[in-house]
Amino acid sequence: MDVSTRSTPPRGEPARGGNYVFAPAQREEQYRCLSEAFHATTTARLAEIGVGDGWRCLDVGCGNGALSRWLADRVAPTGQVLATDVDPIAVADRPNLTVVKHDVRTDPVREESLDLIVVRLLLQHFPDRDAVLAKLARALKPGGWLQVEEFDTSHERVLVAPSDRAARLYEKFLRAKRDLMRSSGGDPEWGRRAAAALRGAGLVDVDARPHVRTRSPGSPDLQLQQNHTHQLRDGLLASGMTDEELADVRTVMNTPSFRATSSVLHSVRARKEGSR
Repeated sequence: MDVSTRSTPPRGEPARGGNYVFAPAQREEQYRCLSEAFHATTTARLAEIGVGDGWRCLDVGCGNGALSRWLADRVAPTGQVLATDVDPIAVADRPNLTVVKHDVRTDPVREESLDLIVVRLLLQHFPDRDAVLAKLARALKPGGWLQVEEFDTSHERVLVAPSDRAARLYEKFLRAKRDLMRSSGGDPEWGRRAAAALRGAGLVDVDARPHVRTRSPGSPDLQLQQNHTHQLRDGLLASGMTDEELADVRTVMNTPSFRATSSVLHSVRARKEGSR
């Protein structure tokens, strides 16, 4: 619809230019947890700006496509949604939804072609995120909206743990994750800088809202952390964890009384000057 596609790494090879630390293994579980935790927040924000029939939308880094399908239903019958990823697993099960392979950093996006672009939990992995934002801003029609949602992991806190040792072990796991992201060129605290970045890309009416959740056993937020102990194992070991510690931190997170705060999700939207 509005982008050109290119060949991408086969499954199992580093995606997104090697900067994306999450391996393809167990990514379906990762996408499930993220969707369950944040889908309602994202869609409520999009509904506020009036996305509806006739809009042309781009979902960058579409994951399992849950958000893409919501958008497709919202802009039907005459609107279109393009869902992109370097290795997409989303299913184009709506007549107005197209799913393609696409690397937003290196592949073109047609300028002034889109009413809405959504990028969720992706840009913090890219050292060149400002250049990507500038490209996306150019792709908006006058009056079009860009919504970016990213984590700031600097405020994750243990609230209740079985022991002081358990709390320290959980905190060590979180530090190891942050170190792993930084070693790959990511910025796990970039969410709090996203609003300034959108303003720096020349957009107006910047609106930033932070969201914090509680991590407890059985919650998608904590299930995501448990998945990361497996999905990021090699990187976590390189960052100073041991397999025994990873097993122990899983036990800590499964303790019924365990509680912690989530990362802060910064939901930021901004508009290109002009009118649609």
